[in-house]
Amino acid sequence: MAALSGGGPATPSVAIGPVDLADRVDDALAVQALAFGLSDDEIDVRRFIVLRHLLHPGARALGAMTESGRLVGFVYGMPNDRTHWWSTVVEPYLRNTGSDAWLDDSFVITELHVHPDFQGRGIGRTLITTITDGAGQPRSILSAIDIESPARGLYRRLGYQDLARQVMFPSAPSPYAVMGATLPLLREN
Repeated sequence: MAALSGGGPATPSVAIGPVDLADRVDDALAVQALAFGLSDDEIDVRRFIVLRHLLHPGARALGAMTESGRLVGFVYGMPNDRTHWWSTVVEPYLRNTGSDAWLDDSFVITELHVHPDFQGRGIGRTLITTITDGAGQPRSILSAIDIESPARGLYRRLGYQDLARQVMFPSAPSPYAVMGATLPLLREN
């Protein structure tokens, strides 16, 4: 389990390690709601999606927990499968850029979120590098809102590059970018 030290009493230390995400789904969705701005209706839909994803072979999750056991961040992913909903949505966009081979033999980062009070402390970086270090695939793919954001900057520093942009998911109000990186991810100096 990786540990990240806090910056004093107001910022407790955080440990990164495996988490039973099915058991902690409501805690994880509370973090995602704050980090991503989800409504109660969106949380209800995502609960079903997360629990369904965790049934896929090779699905894995890590959590960032304070000493008291509070979940303040999480990541989960799985080996990509072209028949999964996400792949069927992004495939035409990737095909248009000549990048659809990235859908094969890749570990997809399905969700990565850190509570806003704990962002900027390396938690997201540790979560994503730790989960991809354990992947059996030679590369990783993910989607992120297609704006310049701290998350997109982190992904680039770790070696992710844009494979397709302006990807529209049904019912999503904003376009996404699909990004890919060879594994292992780059480490910041």
